[in-house]
Amino acid sequence: MEYYLCYYLREIFGEFVFSPSEVTFISSTDMKSLGCLAIDSAKRRGADMAEVYLSNNRELFIEVRDGRVETMKLAGERGLGLRLMKGNRVGFAYTSDLNPESVREVVDQALVNAASTAEDPYRVMPGPAAGYPDLDLYDRRIMDTTVEEKIELARAMEEAARTYDPRVKIIEGSSYTDSETEVTLINSLGVDLNYRGTYCGIYISLVAVQGEENQTGFAMKYSLKYDDLDGPAAGREAAARAVRMLGARSVPSRKIPVVLEPFVATGFLGMLAPALTAEAVQKGRSLFAGKAGQKVASEVVSITDDGSMPGGIASASFDGEGVPTSRTKLVAGGILEGFLHNTYTAARDGVNSTGNGVRGSFKSTPEVGATNFFIERGTADPGEMIGCLEKGFYVTEVLGMHTANPISGDFSLGASGLFIENGRISYPVKGVALAGNIIEMMKKVEGVGRDLTFFGGRGAPTLLISDMALSGD
Repeated sequence: MEYYLCYYLREIFGEFVFSPSEVTFISSTDMKSLGCLAIDSAKRRGADMAEVYLSNNRELFIEVRDGRVETMKLAGERGLGLRLMKGNRVGFAYTSDLNPESVREVVDQALVNAASTAEDPYRVMPGPAAGYPDLDLYDRRIMDTTVEEKIELARAMEEAARTYDPRVKIIEGSSYTDSETEVTLINSLGVDLNYRGTYCGIYISLVAVQGEENQTGFAMKYSLKYDDLDGPAAGREAAARAVRMLGARSVPSRKIPVVLEPFVATGFLGMLAPALTAEAVQKGRSLFAGKAGQKVASEVVSITDDGSMPGGIASASFDGEGVPTSRTKLVAGGILEGFLHNTYTAARDGVNSTGNGVRGSFKSTPEVGATNFFIERGTADPGEMIGCLEKGFYVTEVLGMHTANPISGDFSLGASGLFIENGRISYPVKGVALAGNIIEMMKKVEGVGRDLTFFGGRGAPTLLISDMALSGD
């Protein structure tokens, strides 16, 4: 197991309160020393190129229910992943045992693994770049704030939800989390990089009850800055989401204008992320294959990935193989401009990497993936989008997004939300379904809100769709 710290609890006033012991990071100097040892050992054993990725992280999770701390965990994980290339063959191995002997064993294992892979001339590594984005990724306030204060933040979120409306009966969970991570990446071509970052977040889910009817609500906020978190505001938002759905009913089937709130629009955007990677295109698994330069959305829609975005949860100065992160416009004014690349897919297509060699941990190789991925904000006021509709459906939740076809883009999803009549929210709706094709839906976007909202590393504003097939009674 890579976890080197478990649970530390002490009892105060009859209840358990978290008291974290110090989780010691391996120093940046030691990380670099181990990395250089792995690179030198790999080169001496005949590797043409070698790369070492070391990560050192710790995470805190607190969950409160009914005013009491129910779950508290402080856990850490650290390790080293080695990728090497020999004769156009790639080998990879990793270890969580950070001592010189284990590092040498990882080198031997990576060489053995390389001998079992097929030759591929596109397996390359990047050299040092001229410059890297200068980003503020570390908030000392996250680490300096006491655990007791973080518990109170989760409690305040729960309390605000309960006092918002007496029909809020059940708090399924009110939680706080934060993380501190340090990454060192070195390769035999001269790349020598390091960064340290933190993030924090809150999440609450609850149930409102009216008679025999139950409706759920949630709210979340993740940020690089502790002071961005507002527990009471999140509690009230979750309660409002649940209460507004009480009394929901179905409606007759029809084609109808649809307004997607930011969370739902972000869910649909998630269908597009894998299809906009060059890896999916090269493997014939993308609905955008062969469509570069073509119209794939309305002219008011632009989609961007930005690993260098200030304040972005997924931001970093470099990607998982040492390429500087960047802002990549994927769809501009409805036109498909390009795809996300790591060094491998870029070499195959004869282009430059976009800095999207994403790495989940030291246990994996850099694959192509999105970072801060979003539909760019528009100019429309969300209230005016609703106000312009004689009849419409404001979608607040969809179910079954995972069942959408990632290659064709076809979907049929359960949905709930609020019916619009004469430019006003009229009544809640449940038990209906939305069906269509993601590209056709994006081509029907008539309005893009100015309320771009991120949910982790993905975000979207409110979207107005001219019409969609709604199945109900």
